[in-house]
Amino acid sequence: MIPDFVYSPPEGAPVILHEDRQIIVVAKPAGLLSVPGKLAGRQDCLVSRLTALRWDALLVHRLDCDTSGVMVFARTKAAQGHLGQEFEKRRARKTYVARVWGDLPGERGRIDLPIGADWPNRPRQMISHEHGRPAVTEWEVIARAPGETRVRLSPLTGRSHQLRVHMLALGHPILGDPIYATGPARDHPRLMLHAETLGFHHPGSGDWVFYSAPCPF
Repeated sequence: MIPDFVYSPPEGAPVILHEDRQIIVVAKPAGLLSVPGKLAGRQDCLVSRLTALRWDALLVHRLDCDTSGVMVFARTKAAQGHLGQEFEKRRARKTYVARVWGDLPGERGRIDLPIGADWPNRPRQMISHEHGRPAVTEWEVIARAPGETRVRLSPLTGRSHQLRVHMLALGHPILGDPIYATGPARDHPRLMLHAETLGFHHPGSGDWVFYSAPCPF
């Protein structure tokens, strides 16, 4: 989040896409923190809103404040541990939809560039071959429009700001990005990044399950 960020989250109860005895799948809106922020005035978040409705909801993973889309919560400690391993061992599969600046050449590709913290400019991340951790993203063009490209992004690793930094590295920042986009690319009402799908092995049955939330832009 940028230093002059003003937190003004959207109103409304969480949209529950699916729930059973083990998990709760929710569609997070853009502009709402996943967990409470460290600074005053940033306690309102998806976790607090969800636990007001479902007291047993347990955090498994996060989405950036400006990103919308599918998140899964556990309802038991065992389910939380199982889902945590799905993400840690890279068994969970996620796809995102993004609108990026400019005409992205080609139809699909793979970005393999290590990412590390840009310490003097936190919370920015940056490509760092010396200090970064491995980061891999696959991309595919969905549609093209004047001055922009709509892409589907599949992160194979889970680095902070991975998709945002990788698209910037290609010279095509995500539209509306308050941290990495500049000029006209930044002049949009929100970050044009949405977690469209999420798949994982269900902690109860072990079956592969798949959930999605329609892209709002």
